[in-house]
Amino acid sequence: MGMLKRGLIVGLQLTWSLAKIIFPITLLVTILGHTPVLDWVAGILAPFLGVIGLPGEAAIPLVVGNALNLYAGIGAILSLELTVKEVFILAVMLSFSHNLIVESAVATKVGLRVSVVLAVRVGLALIAAFLINLFWQGGQETAQYGFVGSGEATTTAEPVTGWLPIIWSGLESAFLGTLQLALIVIPLMIIIQIMREKNWLGLIAKAMTPLTKLLGIRENTSTTLASGLTIGLAYGAGVMIQAVKEDGVKKKDLYLAFIFLVACHAVVEDTVVFIPLGIPVLPLLLIRLVTAVVLTMLIAYVWKRLEQKKIQQGKEASYEN
Repeated sequence: MGMLKRGLIVGLQLTWSLAKIIFPITLLVTILGHTPVLDWVAGILAPFLGVIGLPGEAAIPLVVGNALNLYAGIGAILSLELTVKEVFILAVMLSFSHNLIVESAVATKVGLRVSVVLAVRVGLALIAAFLINLFWQGGQETAQYGFVGSGEATTTAEPVTGWLPIIWSGLESAFLGTLQLALIVIPLMIIIQIMREKNWLGLIAKAMTPLTKLLGIRENTSTTLASGLTIGLAYGAGVMIQAVKEDGVKKKDLYLAFIFLVACHAVVEDTVVFIPLGIPVLPLLLIRLVTAVVLTMLIAYVWKRLEQKKIQQGKEASYEN
């Protein structure tokens, strides 16, 4: 019972922290939607975003999601009328690339270059968006946000006019968006609290040994992988930094582990929070997992080949001497 209470407290605290971000952003973006500002931004970015299948106003969730966090990006999406395909592309991009400032700071604390982390995350987001737009021809229907679809009501609703109705509409969208995310975040934090106190994270780390072998990295990175996969880069920063210190993870294994995690971290939370957007979340999860595994295996293979080549060159040089 104590674990549940502590998990509930953590969940409420996190919900309050997130509400202070998502509520004002949703309100602001909703109000801006009734002004020329978004049309101006859309006009500037439309040529670029059109290449990856997004309208110009999609720049707003991309900017706030990368500058702040995933929840801020979702809050911005909730205030825009987009198709299922457009929302799915945004979800995939934000799942790869979000909270860049905080999570890049985490990378520096464990000895990684910020440039590498940024290049991998932003690069994956852009490549994934381009490929989805190129190969997926469906998803042209309007996205229905919320646990109960309301697309029909959205398309048939009277246009909002006047500052007071516009502000009220923004407050309503902000409140509902925050409430829906709270219904996900609070139970999730309770589960994570139980995992921490029962030391299930350590058991998960042991169970992940086959994965570390598949990725071509040492077993002592399993704790780092487990914490990043379950809690995320930002939330699990303390666990990961401590694991790096105690387990003596080598620089190569650290880079490979983080390349995997920047593509696929907090797999439960970062997947579940997209449910209110009305998109298929299972393909989203599979895209992240497959990309993370394939990319890490490829880099591990290339890295190993380069090491072998360097060793061979060293041997040849010693023979010549």
